[in-house]
Amino acid sequence: MEDFGDFRDLDVIGNGAYGVVYRARDQTNGSYVALKKILISITSDGIPMTTLREISLLKNLDSYNHPHIVKLLDVIHRRADRDNSLELYLVFEYLERDLADYMSHLPPSAVIPTHQIQRLSRELLNGIDFLHSHRIIHRDLKPSNLLISSQGTLKIADFGLSKSYDFDMRLTSIVVTLWYRSPEVLLSQSYNSAVDIWSAGCIIAEMYAKKALFPGSSEANQLGKIFELTGKPLLEDFPNCSVDLDQFLMTIPCEPRQLIPRLCDYANDLLKKMLNLLPQNRLSASACLLHPYFHQELL
Repeated sequence: MEDFGDFRDLDVIGNGAYGVVYRARDQTNGSYVALKKILISITSDGIPMTTLREISLLKNLDSYNHPHIVKLLDVIHRRADRDNSLELYLVFEYLERDLADYMSHLPPSAVIPTHQIQRLSRELLNGIDFLHSHRIIHRDLKPSNLLISSQGTLKIADFGLSKSYDFDMRLTSIVVTLWYRSPEVLLSQSYNSAVDIWSAGCIIAEMYAKKALFPGSSEANQLGKIFELTGKPLLEDFPNCSVDLDQFLMTIPCEPRQLIPRLCDYANDLLKKMLNLLPQNRLSASACLLHPYFHQELL
């Protein structure tokens, strides 16, 4: 057990992008916080941009106090034991569990009620819409990065891979955990905020199915599973593609409900438009929120 100023760490609760996350107690008021520990090697260029980017983005977002974005409470730093290293601790509000943990603890025969999936999906897309309206792309949306409060509210967390974006970025393809990675990233194409919509569609589908929609074992296997839903793309759909598309069998597109039978008509249509193979044809987060799926009463 260690002390970090006013905070004492209790246990490890997860591993985020570029850091280990601890549950800790604020010794001034007894409340719990989440401490994200980042060990930084200080070079001649100073602190790495990935770290500065996350702090800058979160501090900027906190001023809006959005209900579906995790709050950054404090930043603590101290010298590490090794030379030219710095220990940085991002102090976040503590939420009891994440969506992956919630789903994994459901009884085998239980399902998430449809009205609850609708509410969590709305909160997820509200958070994404807020990020995109501020020109921020998350780039690593997955169930373990969606925290759930004791009141059941969803909040987006872990901004270690987030970036302020320009249209059609051509950046490293190592963004987004494989099962939630969009086809354009897998195909090493330029990409934009539509990658978050793809990830969100995978997450919503997973809430209905209680299992990952595209549980690929490699990038090629991941693409194969995606093409089973969307159909194999044409070469002109992804010009200068770095992947040999001839290795994949020609497939006929199918409806999401063929993979997830419990989808209602509106849920099927929403996921079809979020999981469109072509990023330019996917709905934006704000358009998703206007979809009839969110304006029906579900049990």
